[in-house]
Amino acid sequence: MLPQEIIRKKRDKGELSPEEIAFFVKGLTDETITEGQVAAFAMAVFFNGMTMDERVALTKGMVASGETMQWDAASLGGPVLDKHSTGGVGDKVSLMLAPIVAACGGFVPMISGRGLGHTGGTLDKLDSIPGYTTAPGPALFRKTVAEAGCAIIGQTAELAPADKRFYGIRDVTATVESVPLITASILSKKLAAGLDALVMDVKTGTGAFAAEISMAQELARSIATVASGAGTPTTALITDMNQVLGRDVGNALEVAEAAAYLTGERRDPRLHEVTIALAAEMLVLGGLAANPEGGASKAEAALYSGKAAEKFGAMVAALGGPADFLERPSAHLTAAPVTLPVHPSGAGIVASMDTRAIGVAVVELGGGRTRAADPVDHRVGLTEVAAIGEAVGPDRPLAVVHAADTESAERAVAAVRRAMAIGENGGAGPVVMERIAGS
Repeated sequence: MLPQEIIRKKRDKGELSPEEIAFFVKGLTDETITEGQVAAFAMAVFFNGMTMDERVALTKGMVASGETMQWDAASLGGPVLDKHSTGGVGDKVSLMLAPIVAACGGFVPMISGRGLGHTGGTLDKLDSIPGYTTAPGPALFRKTVAEAGCAIIGQTAELAPADKRFYGIRDVTATVESVPLITASILSKKLAAGLDALVMDVKTGTGAFAAEISMAQELARSIATVASGAGTPTTALITDMNQVLGRDVGNALEVAEAAAYLTGERRDPRLHEVTIALAAEMLVLGGLAANPEGGASKAEAALYSGKAAEKFGAMVAALGGPADFLERPSAHLTAAPVTLPVHPSGAGIVASMDTRAIGVAVVELGGGRTRAADPVDHRVGLTEVAAIGEAVGPDRPLAVVHAADTESAERAVAAVRRAMAIGENGGAGPVVMERIAGS
C-alpha cells in the first residue's frame, strides 16, 4: 500500500478498509509515514469524517500500536473500570469517583492527563500533594490498584504511542476539532489500560470544549459506540459546564475540596450529583449494581460510611503521599500568600457565568499553562465561587481569589467580576443532561 493512495481515498470521501487504516497507523507509529502525510490524512478526515467502522478500526489500531495492560478480574476480585471526562472548570470528580467505585468492589486504573487550555488536569491537581507520584513504575501501579482499589496516574510512553505522534501533528495543523479523531485519541489511551468497562463524562456549556450540546451529543455517541464496538462496554453522560463544578478552582484548592467531600466536611450538591451519577453507571457496567438507582445507593453508602475516604487515603499513601493526608490536608497543601474577595458591583442573583473566562483567570494566576513547558503554581485559584441562582452582595462575594501577589490577585478579581452576570433572578439547568449508551 501507498500512504498517498490512502490519503487520496479519504480526500475523495471514500471509506477506508481496516487493512488500510492498520497500514496507516503502523506507518504513523514507526514514522515511515511522514509528518506531511499524517497532516494531510488528518485534514482529509477533518473535512470528510469517518464512518463508525472506520473509527473502530482506527481506535483498535492505535491501541495496538503500543503495550496494552492485562488485568485478571477474577484474581483482583472485581471488574476493572474507568471514567474519562472531556474536561471542565473545577472538575475534580476523578479524585472522589475512583475511591468511591473502589469502595464498592471495582478496580480503577485511571490514566489521566494534565491541564489543557482553560481546563484543569487531574495530574496537576495530584502534583500538589507532597510526595505523590503520577508516574510510578508498572509494578507499583499494579500493586496500588490491587491493594487500594484505585490508582490515578499519567500516560506512559508505552501506551498508544501512535496517538502521541498523531495528536502532536494535529495540534499544529488545526485538525484537533474532529470528532472521529478525538474519539480515537481518547479511547486509544483508555482501552490500552485493559478495561472491562468505561464511562464518559462529556461536558457541554460555556466552560466546555463542546460548547454546544449538539457537538457534545455527537461526541458522546461516537465514543460510546466506538468503544463498545472495540469490545469495551461504554456509556456516556452529558453534563453541564455552564458554571464551575463545585466551589473551588485551582490545583491544591480542588484537592482540598475533594478531601472535604470525601470526609463529609462539605459537599456541593451539583458536584455530588455528577459524581454519584458517574459512579452508578460504572457499577452497572461492571456488574456491581443491577440498575443506576441501585448503583447510586451503593455509591452513596460507600461515601457516607467513610470507605471511599479510606480508599483515597490508601492510594495517596501507596503512591508516595502523606499517610495522614485526609486527616490533615491543610498541613500538606501549600496555601497562596494573597487572598482577595471578589465583591459584585451590586447585590443581586448570579444570572449566568462565562465559565471559560473563569478558567482562563486561574491560568493567568499561574494555575495552568500557556505553553507545555510552563511551570504550574499549585497554590493559586478561586474558592467559594457563587453558583448560578445564588444571592451575592456585600456579605457574599462572587468568589475569593488566591494568588501569589497582589497585582495578579487584582487582575483576577476584575476578570471574575466580568465573567459573572448579576441580575434579579437566575436558575441553573440540570447538571446531568443526557445518557447515551453504546450500541
